[in-house]
Amino acid sequence: MEYDTIDWSIDSDGILLLTLSRPEQLNAFSVTMATELVAAFTRVRTDDDVRAVVVTGAGRAFCAGMDLAVEGNVFGLDEALSPTVADMRDRLTEEPFESGVRDTGGKVALAIHSCDKPVIAAINGPAVGIGATMTLAMDIRMASYDARIGFVFGRLGIVPEATSSYFLPRIVGLQTALEWIYSADILDAQQALDGRLVRSVHSREELLPAAMDLARKFVVGRSSSALAMARRLIYAGSGSAHPMDAHRRDSLAMWHASVGDGREGVAAFMEKRRPTFRGTTADVPDLG
Repeated sequence: MEYDTIDWSIDSDGILLLTLSRPEQLNAFSVTMATELVAAFTRVRTDDDVRAVVVTGAGRAFCAGMDLAVEGNVFGLDEALSPTVADMRDRLTEEPFESGVRDTGGKVALAIHSCDKPVIAAINGPAVGIGATMTLAMDIRMASYDARIGFVFGRLGIVPEATSSYFLPRIVGLQTALEWIYSADILDAQQALDGRLVRSVHSREELLPAAMDLARKFVVGRSSSALAMARRLIYAGSGSAHPMDAHRRDSLAMWHASVGDGREGVAAFMEKRRPTFRGTTADVPDLG
């Protein structure tokens, strides 16, 4: 599949480098980019050649936010509609709500969240609005010293999107999330690090190699099916009402792992050899 706004490049270890590629527009987010990112992460979920994903931006920016230089509703929404809570609950994926009301950034975030592979954001420069919120659904965020991150919705009279109201408080805490949304400040890399939004800060030259190395550490010699189950367990556990909910999911996942790649892992450990894991994300069951 060919893309107009993103570049797809995969190395011999199965690390996919997904590059937002509108450098002359500072990789500004568009409806086309949203559609292509959803398609790419849907492909990631079922493509066994992809073991992990690193997302970065071409040129000096990661993503400068929504492309506001378009005619009509810049978010691609249908202003003739009058959607209700009931519509969002019962008809979200039906037309005209699917294309006329659903937040495009949210579709991207949900595709990232559902991809079953480790995803790392290598934030190489400005990441503003959707450029910031799309990274929240990624597992790890790393930044260059040039990064500038802004949840600037208040400046435009709009609200946080891309499921950021779910992810941001879980990552940085409720108080910090509210402060950043209320103030709409642009954070530098050190502020993002201090607020625990990013894992680490690097020089521009060292950022992408560091992100690729970390992705490689996650997947080389690892079971794809076990990684996918572990990823699901951690995310589901963070929203569970009681440890018993986690226990049920853990028990089911451990059973499936023990009769799958876990059997090979134990044998390899006992025989003092490297394991040969064969499980894929297709082997991952519904864990509830």
